[in-house]
Amino acid sequence: MTTVLLVGTRKGLWIGTSEDREGWSFSGPHFEMEEVYSVMVDRRGDGVRLLAGCSSSWFGPQVRRSDDLGVTWQETPGGAIRFPEDTGTALERVWQLVPGNGEREVWAGTEPGAVFRSEDAGETFELVRGLWEHPHRAEWGEGYGGQAFHTLLPHPGDPAVLLAAISTGGVYRTEDGGASWQASNTGVKAEFMPGDRTYPEFGQCVHKVARDAEDPERLYLQNHGGVYRSDDGGRSWLDIAPGLPSEFGFAMVAHPRRGGTAYTFPIADAGARWPVDGRARVARTTDAGASWSLLGEGTLPDQFYAAVMRDALCTDGQEPAGLYVGGRNGAVFASADEGDTWQRVIDDLPDVLVVRAAEVA
Repeated sequence: MTTVLLVGTRKGLWIGTSEDREGWSFSGPHFEMEEVYSVMVDRRGDGVRLLAGCSSSWFGPQVRRSDDLGVTWQETPGGAIRFPEDTGTALERVWQLVPGNGEREVWAGTEPGAVFRSEDAGETFELVRGLWEHPHRAEWGEGYGGQAFHTLLPHPGDPAVLLAAISTGGVYRTEDGGASWQASNTGVKAEFMPGDRTYPEFGQCVHKVARDAEDPERLYLQNHGGVYRSDDGGRSWLDIAPGLPSEFGFAMVAHPRRGGTAYTFPIADAGARWPVDGRARVARTTDAGASWSLLGEGTLPDQFYAAVMRDALCTDGQEPAGLYVGGRNGAVFASADEGDTWQRVIDDLPDVLVVRAAEVA
């Protein structure tokens, strides 16, 4: 059994492989000195395709693909993702690449804030006009790191339903394949807004949303301030932050098979963007947010003054589930026992932006 671990950083991509999820071998940097905000492992075809959303200071953004686990890479035609001329807009970053419901469908989230769809496994993409032309879009802001379109969640039982989230703009939902979109932020606060706009229709700085493994209508949300659960597909949200050391953070991921189980990485606050007391810990709920436990005592560091970003926490989908977390200090940790114990698998990388892992052989 071979597991691949993709680590995207501000200065390139590193690729790790392991036969037992204990010993790891890494290659890289691939795309040196390019920002890699998004990566994807696609196992739906006859082989395994890797996609990487890269951004060069000299040549601009590009989606690259590999069909041999990163030994060789090809540029997708025309960069794959480009805004149509009539939009008057240029692509800056590809924040998200996720597989869709169809065998060759891929969704992408970009900066400026937009959603693109591919029907040919990432060879070409088309702008989803329904969201681009939404009247709210002109009022979306930018988070500290830019306008991050970081969450795209296709519904596993209905290909017409997709949930998207952006910093800052909030959660949006389509039920007609992207033709129309509705803001879905009821119950999510935006504490940086004044007065009665604390709970606005849109404008929240949502950091990441994950879908429950068993109940597709159940979602978990890590906000700029607040942690929430939805039981109705994102139409409304409930506060599940009590029990966490902090309600601030960026990452959120659901267990790949077990309902009610999700993970986040609490950070002290928006000022001190490191774990509470500098102790790196992953928080896990097994009861859909009714309670939380902190994982990593003795195996994650107690002197860790770095953040873990939106896509720098992931699971590999195996049994037991492996978990992976990358820090802005360039350290990557892995757990082969669902987060109970951890080991450092690589160190001294550039600022880690995204990690993705999957069994590939």
